[in-house]
Amino acid sequence: MTAAIFLDKDGTLLADVPYNVDPGRMHFAPGALAGLACLGRSGLPLIVISNQAGIALGKFTAHDMAPMVRQMERMFLLAGAALRGFYYCPHHPQGTVPAYARECACRKPAPGLLRRAAQEHAIDLGASWFIGDILDDVEAGRRAGCNTLLIDNGNETEWRINEWRVPDRIERNLGDAGRWVARWLAVRRVSATAEAAKGRQHEYP
Repeated sequence: MTAAIFLDKDGTLLADVPYNVDPGRMHFAPGALAGLACLGRSGLPLIVISNQAGIALGKFTAHDMAPMVRQMERMFLLAGAALRGFYYCPHHPQGTVPAYARECACRKPAPGLLRRAAQEHAIDLGASWFIGDILDDVEAGRRAGCNTLLIDNGNETEWRINEWRVPDRIERNLGDAGRWVARWLAVRRVSATAEAAKGRQHEYP
């Protein structure tokens, strides 16, 4: 199993344009290009986890998602990274499209998408990070067992706090978040290497 970096889409990775699936209107959020480049160098899978309630609300259809994902893949490549997976929830309890108007286990803050991604990509959730710009992202990540990082860029306005909605780290944008997570990973790898060396010394005195 491997660790992974999970990323929220709108407001974290991309500029927050409500209900946008138009590739021509997709732009990196402040700091996101540098942050994505930094995370790409980690070698860990980068996976986007997104609520797409616009499908349930009739703003666009599930068929409109494919061009958007292809553009996101190109944007990742521009940053020297690779998009390993894109998981989205099309549901909303107050939706106007009957097929998607329901409660579900995949809409953040529920952890369903993270658990599905972990199963399909053999991911160790406990060693992974989820980076998002609202506390629903934090809650989804913590319920899945991930480390969590909140980008405090003004998109969280309610600040409803409970035991699931307290992030492990707060940064101002994805650039700062990417650099911090990269340092955390480097320290973790050094520690793991040192522990492995100690184990070899005990095995071969």
